[in-house]
Amino acid sequence: LLTLVGWLAFGGSLREVLVAVQGVIPWVNPDLSPATLALVATISVLVIACPCALGLATPTALMVGSGMGAENGILIRNGAAIQTMREAQVIVFDKTGTLTVGRPQVTDVVALAGDERALLGAVSSAEAGSEHPIGQAIVAGARERGIALQEAEEFAAERGKGIRARLGGATWLVGSPRLLGEAGVDLTPAEAHLARLEGEAKTVVLAACEGELMGLLAVADEIKPEAVAAVGALQGMGLRAVMLTGDNRQTAEAIARRVGIDDVVAQVLPDGKVDEIRRLQERYGAVAMVGDGINDAPALTQANVGIAIGTGTDIAIEAADITLVRGDLWGVASAVRLSQATFRKIRQNLFWAFFYNVVMVPLAILGLMHPALAEVAMASSSITVVTNANLLRRTNIRVDA
Repeated sequence: LLTLVGWLAFGGSLREVLVAVQGVIPWVNPDLSPATLALVATISVLVIACPCALGLATPTALMVGSGMGAENGILIRNGAAIQTMREAQVIVFDKTGTLTVGRPQVTDVVALAGDERALLGAVSSAEAGSEHPIGQAIVAGARERGIALQEAEEFAAERGKGIRARLGGATWLVGSPRLLGEAGVDLTPAEAHLARLEGEAKTVVLAACEGELMGLLAVADEIKPEAVAAVGALQGMGLRAVMLTGDNRQTAEAIARRVGIDDVVAQVLPDGKVDEIRRLQERYGAVAMVGDGINDAPALTQANVGIAIGTGTDIAIEAADITLVRGDLWGVASAVRLSQATFRKIRQNLFWAFFYNVVMVPLAILGLMHPALAEVAMASSSITVVTNANLLRRTNIRVDA
C-alpha cells in the first residue's frame, strides 16, 4: 500500500529513476502511465514479499532432521525438542537400565543369623511380589540356586526404600538401610560388610525379621559397554553429565567414577527426582534427562528434554520427548549432534529467506522489477530453502567408538 501511495504521490520523481536505468534494464518502461507504473511496482512488491520461503525455512529443516533421527533410531516426538536439545547445558542420567544394562544379579549373600541359603530363600520369597529390578534379580538368583520360594501372606512396597512382607507369621523388612533404620533395626553388625560391598559398586539390600537384622545381599549390574565413551563424547561437546539415582551414595559414586561422571546425586526418592531436575534447571539452565523406568517418568516430564531408552518402560517412553530405539547411549550423543546440525540449517534457511526480500523488495519499490521476475525470485527463494534443508541429509550425526 505504501508503494502504491508513493508512486501515485511522487510518480514524477520515481519516474526519473526509471529513465536513468532504461538502457541498462530492458524491462523498465518509464513511458507507461503513472497508474500503471504504480500498479506494476505494487504487484512486484507483493509477489516478492510473499513469505513462502520464510514459512518453509523451519519446518523443512525440522522434517528432514526428524527423518534422519528415525533412520538412526532416534524418534523425536515434536520439533521443539530438537531446538531445546541444542540448548541443553546438562545431561542427567538415571543409573539402573540407563548407564547399566538393567539386568542386576546377586553376587554376595552375607548371613548374620542362620545360613546363607535360608536367608536368600526368605528374602526372595518376600521379594516375589516386587516389580523392582533388584527384587526380581534376587528372586532369579534364588531360583538359579534351586531354592524353593514360600508364598508371602502379606506384601507391601515402600516406594524408593524396599518392601515389607509377612512369611510364616513373621514380618520381614527388605530394602535400604534407610528403611530398616526407620523401623528401629540395629544396623551396626552390617556396617563393615555394607562399606565393603558398596565400595565395590554393588547395591546392598538388608533384611530384617521381626526387628532383628538377619543379613544382607549384594546385587551388581554391569555398566553398558558404550557408557564410558558415550559420556566422554557428550562432555567433549561441552555438556555437563550428572548421575541421578536412588542408590546409596557410596555405590553411586563408585559407578560414576567408572563411567567418568563427577556430579552424583544419590539416595533420591522417586518424588525427589523432579525437585533435583528443577534445582539443576535453576542453576544451569536447560536440562536433558535420560531414563528408562517408571520412577523416571516425572523427571523426564520436568526436564526441558526427556530422553527415554527404548528398551525401558512404556510410561517412560510416553513421558519423553525423544526415544532411543536401540537403547544404547550413543543415541544421546547423536541426538545432540542432530539438534546442532538441524538448527544450523534453520538459521541458514532463515538467512536465505530474508536475503531475497532484503535485496529484491527495495528494487521492486523503485519499479525496477517486473512482476514476472518477482515471481521467479520468490520461487527461487523457496527452492533454495528446501534444497538447503535437504542438504542436511549429508551430515553425519552418528557418534560411536
